[in-house]
Parts: sequence; C-alpha cells; structure tokens
Amino acid sequence: MKTALVAGTTGLVGEKLVRELIKSNVYEKITLISRRETGFSEEQSVHERLVSFDDLAKDEDCFATDDIFVCLGTTLKKAKSKGQFEKVDYEYPVKMAQLAKKQGASRFLIVSAIGADPESSFFYSKVKGRLEEALIMLRLPSLHILRPSLLLGSRNEFRLGEKTAEVLGKPLSLALVGPLEKYKPVKAEHVAMVMCALAQEESSGIHIYESDRIRHLGKVLEEKPM
Repeated sequence: MKTALVAGTTGLVGEKLVRELIKSNVYEKITLISRRETGFSEEQSVHERLVSFDDLAKDEDCFATDDIFVCLGTTLKKAKSKGQFEKVDYEYPVKMAQLAKKQGASRFLIVSAIGADPESSFFYSKVKGRLEEALIMLRLPSLHILRPSLLLGSRNEFRLGEKTAEVLGKPLSLALVGPLEKYKPVKAEHVAMVMCALAQEESSGIHIYESDRIRHLGKVLEEKPM
C-alpha cells in the first residue's frame, strides 16, 4: 500500500479528495497538513499534522511520501491583499513542490485553474500561470496539473461571486459546445475522483488536464461499477 499527503483539505475539492482517497483503500497512511483540525482524525488511515505554511521546512519529513495532492486556494476578498493571495496560491504550493522533490515523492498533483497563463492581464490567471511555470521548472518526477472551470458543490463557506456564477452558469453551459466546452462548470467531486485515479497510474513527466477532460474522466469514473 501507498502513502499520501494532502494540503487544502478544508476546501471544496480537498475535502472530497480526502474522502475519495479513504474510499480507494490504496493508502495505508494519508497525512493531512492544515492550520486547524479537519474532522477526519477518526479515520484510521488519516493522520493530521498542524503546520505553519510559512515555515513548512519544519515539517518536511511528511513530504517523504508517494503521492502529494495540493488543493490550496483562496480568493482576493478572503486574502484581503494581492500579496497574501500570492502567498497562498503561489508561494505555498511552490515550497511544497520543492520539499516533495527533496524528499523523493513519486507524484505531485495540484489543482490550478482554467485560463492559467503567466502573461495574462487578469491577476488570478497570471498567478496560477506563474505557479504552473514554477512547478514545471522544478522537473518533478511526475507532475499532474488540473485546470478546472467553475467548481460545483457545497462549500463550508459561502462565496457570493461563485454561487452567483454557479446559478447563472448552469443554463449557459448548454450553449458551451465545441471549443467552448472546457468552460462548462465541473463537479468538485469529479475533480477529486480524477486526482485519485491519476495518482494510481505509473506516469512520469508533465501532464495537464483541461476542464473538459476532467469532466469527461469524472463522468467515466462515476459510472464505473464498484
């Protein structure tokens, strides 16, 4: 059996991912790194590690694992400044990737975003693009970058902008066909299922998954008999 580490476990994708990893019965140990307790501590295979993301080097030993899943992400409103946003969405994931490489982790899987582009005029997309660029430059043994569109699912926290986009996006998604299909909303549960499945593949190098491919793979996995 394998071991895994998950960062961003209190978010929409992260919470569903942990449940998916537990259900898979592939991992004998799943380490969750977080600032606060996550609520998964009663699960036998789950081990919580409370950390300071500003000083991850203190906990670098937990990066000596098979698969590392990063689902960290915030919003400008919640971060309250561009600097703090960059810290959460760029600096922390890059540091995790550096520690993953140092500790010999086999696979690094991360949730980015549709439209990620280091040259983008949109701050959010630019930060995500810079993140992807930095991760690729690290030459990790196996790097999987997922670029979902608008995420569908119930959050622990209410985000007005995302909820509004979700309500308006459902009817509009019918018109998103062909090249526009990748902009259709995608279930957070599907992103989690795809991340778990990809980690079981013997792959090396860089792999990028656009939202339409995530949606397709998620539907296939959902319909797959148990």
